[in-house]
Order: sequence, then C-alpha cells, then structure tokens
Amino acid sequence: MTDLHDDDGRYALPFFLWAILLFQARAWLLLVMAGVSQQQGEELLRLFVPESTTLYWGLGLGLPALICLLLSGYRHRYPRCWRASRYCVLLSGALICLWQLSQWNRSALEASPVLLLLTVFDIVTELMLLTNSRLRHCFNQ
Repeated sequence: MTDLHDDDGRYALPFFLWAILLFQARAWLLLVMAGVSQQQGEELLRLFVPESTTLYWGLGLGLPALICLLLSGYRHRYPRCWRASRYCVLLSGALICLWQLSQWNRSALEASPVLLLLTVFDIVTELMLLTNSRLRHCFNQ
C-alpha cells in the first residue's frame, strides 16, 4: 500500500482537505466553542463576531463544508453525494470570498488586518480545491 491509501485500500483524504473544510466551517466551530464554554460563551461570540448577522452569514456559508465533513465518513456509501459536495464547497467558498470582499472598507482594514487575512486564506483554499490534483482525486474515486 502507498501512503495515499488507508488499511482497507481506500483512498485516504489529504490533510489539506480537512484543513480547508474546517476553515470554511469556522463559524460553526466558533458556535460550538461558545456552547461548550457555558459561562463565557456569549462573551466569546461577541469578541470574535461583534455583529450577529455576520455570525448568521458565516453559519449559512459554512454549512456545505460542515455537511462535507460529516459526509466524509460515508463517501463510499454515497459516492454521488460525495462528488457533488466538492462543487457545493467550491460554490460556498466563492460566496464566502465575495461576501468578505463586500465587507471591505478603509476603516475596517485599518482597524484590523484580520478581514484581509481571512479573504486571502479563502482565496488560497479555493485555488487549492480547483488546482490540486490530490484534492480533486479524493472526490472522484
């Protein structure tokens, strides 16, 4: 067996796929962390997401990545859904990039470079999903 396959002979999902999916589902991760931290959950949400509409947008746009994460364990049972999930993740990633670009203004970028960094990382993840042959191959088994 090569390092590209697991013990059962199936194609192993690359680390970058997990990182990309977790990055796109970051609003869901923040919501879970706030839920686990019962006493300071609301403060944690206000610290990272000052506006509630931003959290709702993040949850909505991160949903395809979350579904893809959950579907990854059943990718051999539901191959059509698994293949379609790549396009859903690509589309939601493009929408995340467009939404973040619409949030750009001079005062926001001067106050904190986080929005710029998140946008750059989102563009890099989109390019990796489009161009990386190993990431493409894991959806076309």
